[in-house]
Amino acid sequence: MPLFRHHTGPLILLLSVILILSALYVTSLGAANVPVDTIWAIIQHKLSLGDQLSNQAVTWTRGKEAIIWQIRLPRILLAVFVGAGLALVGTCLQAVTRNSMADPYLFGASAGASLGAVLVLLHVGLFLGPFSLPLAAFLGALLSMLLVLFVAQQGQGLSQQKLILSGVAVHFILMSVTNYLIFAGEQKAAVSAMFWMLGGLGAAQWSQLIFPFSTLLLALIIMLSWSKKLNAIMAGDETATTLGINVNRTRILVFLLCALVTGVMVAFSGAIGFVGLMVPHIVRLLVGADNSKVLPVSALLGALLLVWADALARVLIAPQDLPVGIVTAILGGSFFIFLMAKK
Repeated sequence: MPLFRHHTGPLILLLSVILILSALYVTSLGAANVPVDTIWAIIQHKLSLGDQLSNQAVTWTRGKEAIIWQIRLPRILLAVFVGAGLALVGTCLQAVTRNSMADPYLFGASAGASLGAVLVLLHVGLFLGPFSLPLAAFLGALLSMLLVLFVAQQGQGLSQQKLILSGVAVHFILMSVTNYLIFAGEQKAAVSAMFWMLGGLGAAQWSQLIFPFSTLLLALIIMLSWSKKLNAIMAGDETATTLGINVNRTRILVFLLCALVTGVMVAFSGAIGFVGLMVPHIVRLLVGADNSKVLPVSALLGALLLVWADALARVLIAPQDLPVGIVTAILGGSFFIFLMAKK
């Protein structure tokens, strides 16, 4: 019996409070530690919440203000958006394929998005300005997922096992092409692209956060409206069809939306794996299988997971940053082994 099956509202409230407190605390961590009360004062000062706050005495240095406002806060917010987005994608892919191993990383979407982004970064250039990277990553994620479906349908029918095996195969092929593009690119740019490929949130900027935020908000609204359809598909294609659901059309729409979310998130964070695999399973243990409950809780838990993974990435080898993808890979790989042992 899931612990919070009948108390999802309080769980969402609890996770929201924990996420806010965690974001404030991890913002203080790094090569230069800043007290939480100073961080809160800087946020109030920058937002100018009332005349009294805007005129308060500044007790911190300009350097600390720049570190908090220009570097760490955008990074933490990007971690929230990316973690939530990848968790939502994993939840939907697992539901629509009825496969507990489906996630944007193992399903080839992250590899396709990485390929598109590296192609723009190293060889094509920003042909559409700030929209170039998200567009290329989205197209790469979409094409990779369509390729996975095409490969999985070869032979005798489409099965859950074939979907995952096809995803793994397509992932390795696309990653090989991506690695070749990095190898063949200009050396300085290739080093930057390689660090980006390992996943990192250090390049977050206030001006760019609107893209992952708006994508996440749109995806959450649409996915929640699909929750009943996802529940029916999880019960089987025949059951969903008898309820009047066009299963193939719903799958295609879910794949398109998942490709969009994955592409945008990967464009700004690089390839971060296993968040979409771990979080939905943990959430189902807490609230059950109803996607109207799983989706919002997954978004919050995914955000919380990536916020703390990024905190570890910043402090483990401080003052240098460890790519956050390494941290999530260690956590996710361990969870993957545990999941296989159980199922």
